[in-house]
Amino acid sequence: MFEKILIANRGEIALRVIRACREMGIRSVAVHSTADADAMHVRMADESVCIGPPPGTDSYLSIPAIISACEITGAQAIHPGYGFLSENARFVQIVEDHGLTFIGPSAEHIRMMGDKITAKETMKALGVPCVPGSDGGVPDLETARRVAAEIGYPVIIKATAGGGGRGMKLAKTADELDHAFQTARAEAKSAFGNDEVYIEKYLGKPRHIEIQVFGDGKGHAVHLGERDCSLQRRHQKVLEEAPGPVIDADTRARIGQICAEAVANINYIGAGTIEFLYENGEFYFIEMNTRLQVEHPVTEAIFGVDLVREQIRVAEGQPLSFTQDELQLNGHAIEVRINAERLPNFAPCPGRITAYHAPGGLGVRMDSALYDGYSIPPYYDSLIGKLIVHGRDRGEALARLNRALGELIVDGVETTVPLFRALLCEPDILGGNYDIHWLERWLESGAEL
Repeated sequence: MFEKILIANRGEIALRVIRACREMGIRSVAVHSTADADAMHVRMADESVCIGPPPGTDSYLSIPAIISACEITGAQAIHPGYGFLSENARFVQIVEDHGLTFIGPSAEHIRMMGDKITAKETMKALGVPCVPGSDGGVPDLETARRVAAEIGYPVIIKATAGGGGRGMKLAKTADELDHAFQTARAEAKSAFGNDEVYIEKYLGKPRHIEIQVFGDGKGHAVHLGERDCSLQRRHQKVLEEAPGPVIDADTRARIGQICAEAVANINYIGAGTIEFLYENGEFYFIEMNTRLQVEHPVTEAIFGVDLVREQIRVAEGQPLSFTQDELQLNGHAIEVRINAERLPNFAPCPGRITAYHAPGGLGVRMDSALYDGYSIPPYYDSLIGKLIVHGRDRGEALARLNRALGELIVDGVETTVPLFRALLCEPDILGGNYDIHWLERWLESGAEL
């Protein structure tokens, strides 16, 4: 068993890992930038090491600094959380070259799924349903025109190395293709240093459904149902729920088994999420995230498992602590992402917290690194907390969410709480009748926040 784990992250996810370590009797090491010297994850860890100045490139993304922190403290393993270096295959290789354990998948699997074309080809070969599109990258406009004509408009052009909506452009007609193709390539080059793009059929009103999988690296894997992450703004999720409002038990078992068998066949280790667009009863693979997801707590709530604890266990070489038959879904859970942002434009709003009170009560969980007097630095993501609720059914979870939002106090900065209060008044949200375009259409309609 590991005696000491270094968490190569910050904020609420670093706290999440520290808590799991403490329950397992493992000492934790926090790393931090100078801007995060007073952060809660630094206060909660058993040890802490400053690894650089505020910019992420000079601290949380500094591989030499993180490896040095392990050597200084004697940490045997590194948990990457999500974001930063969590899906960096080079980092994983360096960690292993230094005799340390990376708590996550192999460098090979991160590379495989990090390249969207390779990921799609791999999943197709493993029997996972995929979106119709180009076979590999599209090198030029002539090829793009031919592919788009074959699969039919509208089409979406995506960066091979993309993520977070960057390098992604829609072409509704042939007249829009040239500009969309050139713009997507330019954005991809700027954001990822790689201008390769591919083309897929654009679905009109799909939902975003993702399957949580977990493998032991030895040919065994399970699935933990699905999450519906369709409420998105600019391809960024704002609310996630599990199970999905439109997925029945038979459909869940069918697509879950396909995904579990796929990751088992490649000896995948740790947590992963296979993401789909879902429309008219059909699933279309879009990508696999080779890490823990921001929204993992809703899955933990309905299955009663600790996914971080399980990550640590399989990294130690232990078998999965549960079988597929033992994973029984219980109730409904919803997570909303609380960001320090100024509505209605969602502009980042860093600043000092003058008052903070987390909601509580039955079925309420608040994952946050906030405290009274804490100053939110301007250098990082604006996510400051995740409010998760669990109920016997979706109606109870929604009522509990409304109540918990009313209890939450975050003074000193503006947040996205009013967005969720407004959404809970919308019949489509209460009825689960939304797709990945719903939120942007609603915001464009002039909704009052």
